[in-house]
Amino acid sequence: MPNTRSLTTPAPSFPSPASGHSEGVSNEEFRAAMSRLASGVVLVTAQEPPLDPDDPLAPRGEDVGMTATAFMSVSLDPPLVLVSLREGSRMDDLLDEQPLWAVSVLSESQRHIAGRFAMKGRVSDRLLFADIPYVRGEATGAPLAGGALATLECRTEQRVPAGDHTLVIGRVLTASLPSADGGPLTYFRGRYRQLG
Repeated sequence: MPNTRSLTTPAPSFPSPASGHSEGVSNEEFRAAMSRLASGVVLVTAQEPPLDPDDPLAPRGEDVGMTATAFMSVSLDPPLVLVSLREGSRMDDLLDEQPLWAVSVLSESQRHIAGRFAMKGRVSDRLLFADIPYVRGEATGAPLAGGALATLECRTEQRVPAGDHTLVIGRVLTASLPSADGGPLTYFRGRYRQLG
């Protein structure tokens, strides 16, 4: 006769919750851990829709840009990428109404661009673009930074709310390699860095 006595496994023990989070990790702990993950740096850009889309003479909308380190390839077939945007940020609000946007993969010599578009309390985006060389994407009309290692033009396929961010998944419409000079700009332990 088989042994019918039930075996019990002790419940796993977890560390006591840190203040503010029932999951057991504080903002500071999470931020410190994630700062050890090196990330590439990109400039995400889009153009506001015209004030009157039915009037071809209506003024174009302003160009908008932001620095992002949470950017990744999602799929090869179809070609999809993902960028994480702070919920309620200007770019999040814009991409909620404008499905066309672009990404410039910044080179190590473009640290000044990354810093400029990451500023808090910054001046208008129009002034930020003033002395930066760029061309307009043919598929999106969005600015593509001159000297970038790669540029991608995208159309939003899906928006996924994720905590205090929105994950925007875009289908890649065009991809080009405007510059082969230099290495990538990376972000590690709270600073922009170069490889090597």
